[in-house]
Amino acid sequence: MSAARPAVALRENRATAVQERPTTTPSTRGRGGPSPLMVVPALAFFAVFALVPLIGVAVLSLMKWDGVATPSWAGLANWAAALADPATYHAIKLSVQVMVLTWLIQTPISMLLGVLIASKGKYRAVLGVLYFLPMLMSAAAIAIAFKALLDPNFGMSRAFGMKALAQDWLGNPSLTLYVVIFVIAWQFVPFHTLLYQAGVRQIPRQLYEAAEIDGAGRVRQFFSITLPQLRYTIITSSTLMLVGSLTYFDLVFVLTGGGPGNATRFLPLDMYLNGFSNNDMGRASTLAVLLVVAGLALSLGLARLASFSRGSQLEGS
Repeated sequence: MSAARPAVALRENRATAVQERPTTTPSTRGRGGPSPLMVVPALAFFAVFALVPLIGVAVLSLMKWDGVATPSWAGLANWAAALADPATYHAIKLSVQVMVLTWLIQTPISMLLGVLIASKGKYRAVLGVLYFLPMLMSAAAIAIAFKALLDPNFGMSRAFGMKALAQDWLGNPSLTLYVVIFVIAWQFVPFHTLLYQAGVRQIPRQLYEAAEIDGAGRVRQFFSITLPQLRYTIITSSTLMLVGSLTYFDLVFVLTGGGPGNATRFLPLDMYLNGFSNNDMGRASTLAVLLVVAGLALSLGLARLASFSRGSQLEGS
C-alpha cells in the first residue's frame, strides 16, 4: 500500500500539469493577423494603372477632342451620336456573335483536350506539347500566318491543289467572320485546355475507382463525375473567354482590318478606328466605356452564378 501511494500521487501531479499547460505555444503567443498595410501596394498599383485611366476615359467621353487640339466640353453629345449610329449597333452585334460562337467552339474542345491530356497514357506528353504551341505565338504572328495561308493566290489552295480551298476566305463577307472565329479559337483553345487539365487533375481518383467498381463506363464517368467536378473550372474559363472576347483587336486588325466592308469591325476595332483613323477621341472613349461596362457586367454575372452554385452545393450537402 505504501508503494502504491507514491505512484498514485505521481499520476495526479501529471494530470494537474497537463490541465494547467497553456493552450498557446510560445511561438504563436502574441502573434496578430496580417497587417492591413500589406494591401496598400496592390491597391496603389490598381489605382494608378486601372482606376485613374478609367476615370480619364470616362471624362474624355464627355469631351470633343481630335487628339491634337485642346479638348472642349461636349456633354452627352458623344453618347447620343454613338447610340444613334447604326454602325455602333452593328459592331455590338458582331461582338456578341463572336462571344457566343467562340464560347460554343472553345469550351467543348478545350474540355475534351484537357481530359485527354490529364489522363495517363502513351504519347500524352507529346500531344500536350503540340496542343500548346499556339500559346507561344503572338496574335500578330498568328494573323500574318493565317493571312498567308488563306490567300487565294498562293495560299493553301496552291500548296495542296484543292479547288475547295481556292476561295477568298478573307474577302468574302459571308465567310470572313467565321474564319476570324476559327483563328481565335485556334489561338486560345490551348490556354483553356490548360485550365481544364488542371481541373481534371484535382478530381479525387477514388471517385473513378468507385465508378469502375459499379460498372460505369468512360462516358458515364465523364458525365457523372468529371463534368460536375469541373463546374467551377467551367465558370472560370467562361469568364476569361467571354470577357476576353471584348478585347479582340490585334488579331482582327492584322488579319482583316475590319473588312471586307464592316464584316469584322468588332466593337474594340470600331473604337480604335474612331479614335485614330477618324480622329474622334471623344467617340472612341464612349465606346471604351461601353466595353468596360459590358465586361464588368459579364464578370459580375458569372461571379454571381459561381457563388449561387457554391451556395446550392452547401445547402444540399
